[in-house]
Amino acid sequence: MELRAVGPNRYELVPQPGMRVRAVVYLGPGLPLPEEGALRQLAAAASLPGLAGPVVGMPDLHQGFGLPIGGVMACDAAEGLVSAGAVGMDINCGVRLLRTPLRREELGEEKLAELLAELTNRVPAGVGKAGRHREFGGPALERVLRRGAAAVVAAGFGEAPDLEHAEEGGALAGADPGALSREARERGDQLATLGGGNHFLEIGFVAEVYDPEAAEAFGLTPGGVTVLVHTGSRGMGHQVCTDYTRRFAAAGGAGGRNLAAVPIASAEGAAYLAAMAAAVNYAFANRQLLTWEVREAFRRVLGPGDLKVVYDVAHNIAKFEEHAGRRVLVHRKGATRALPPGHPGNPPAYRNTGHPALIPGSMGTASYVVVGTPAAAETYYSVNHGAGRVLSRHAARETLSEAAVRESLGRVRVAGRLGRLLDEAPAAYKDIALVVATLSDIGLTRQVARILPLAVLKGEGEEA
Repeated sequence: MELRAVGPNRYELVPQPGMRVRAVVYLGPGLPLPEEGALRQLAAAASLPGLAGPVVGMPDLHQGFGLPIGGVMACDAAEGLVSAGAVGMDINCGVRLLRTPLRREELGEEKLAELLAELTNRVPAGVGKAGRHREFGGPALERVLRRGAAAVVAAGFGEAPDLEHAEEGGALAGADPGALSREARERGDQLATLGGGNHFLEIGFVAEVYDPEAAEAFGLTPGGVTVLVHTGSRGMGHQVCTDYTRRFAAAGGAGGRNLAAVPIASAEGAAYLAAMAAAVNYAFANRQLLTWEVREAFRRVLGPGDLKVVYDVAHNIAKFEEHAGRRVLVHRKGATRALPPGHPGNPPAYRNTGHPALIPGSMGTASYVVVGTPAAAETYYSVNHGAGRVLSRHAARETLSEAAVRESLGRVRVAGRLGRLLDEAPAAYKDIALVVATLSDIGLTRQVARILPLAVLKGEGEEA
């Protein structure tokens, strides 16, 4: 597998037998080349029939299940295919950013410790952990699967503006709970939980603003305290991907076992999209309930406050969109939508700026807020979803010491047993500043703000 430069920060995979379209990878100076396995997965995706353009690899590209993490592909809506593996196991894993009225200097170490302890008590974290909100079982779960975050807000756990500041308004159309297996439904007891892997809940502050106009529209000011929530559909999404990958493979889907893809218009394809949308909505509801828990924690520790949702974005999802005048199904696997200013898909509040695209860092490193530009049409208005791994989880656990990780974190507080979180250490990930600069340096994005962590809640276990 060989990459050749085709422009600033742009590389093209040397064509492999069977590839029907180009595979373009975005890499900036100082970033390592993707591993062979990720490039092979990208080549396999580029070999599928019915693609509407190049397959794209983001600067955080690394090997995953089916499509590599950081992979984007667009399939013709009428003649193309859908792949559960090209969406991923954690359907609608995504990020929600909250802003608070607090300033960094107002949040002392004692109160920060109290906040982290309160959040730890309120939010189950770790693989397999069930949620405390039993009121969302039975008929209420059906409403969540169909209506997403709106069902949670209607039950009293949020406010209408929360929905106005979320991708798709916090609910993807077309969900059908009937398309879920019994096993997937049984795993629907994890609302208001984080899970493990790279998921987290983080208290931070705006360390730097690069685009004052956009930052003002987003309500982000230097020194302002923020909260990032990074999680998804948990066990339900994992089960949906497992179920339909098997179904697609059994139906003779193209792309091999993990990338198995069937026609969008087929019965199997339609069923998957309906089940995927239900899991998407479950994830939006999960982050909405976590928002309520965060607000309650701040209220208990600091008194009444006004925590606002800046935005909520998905990064494991397939959606019908218009690109270059063509209706396509865009699969984003570890990639985030980033619409430019003026795009009709933006929510009204961000029509003139473009919506915030949220790029979280690894435990202890910076996170970024960016916006897409018209030039991002070449990536189907997609940007990277994070830093991307440079060490596998096994390699990180074998080579990194708890003492070294603790030193790298500095004064950042981490809830959880650090010795069990070595695979999430900053050294296990690429340099997020270089990753973010890859697209901003060539005009596909504009950096708006950089957020630094103060305290992080993470759960144990290999859930991505």
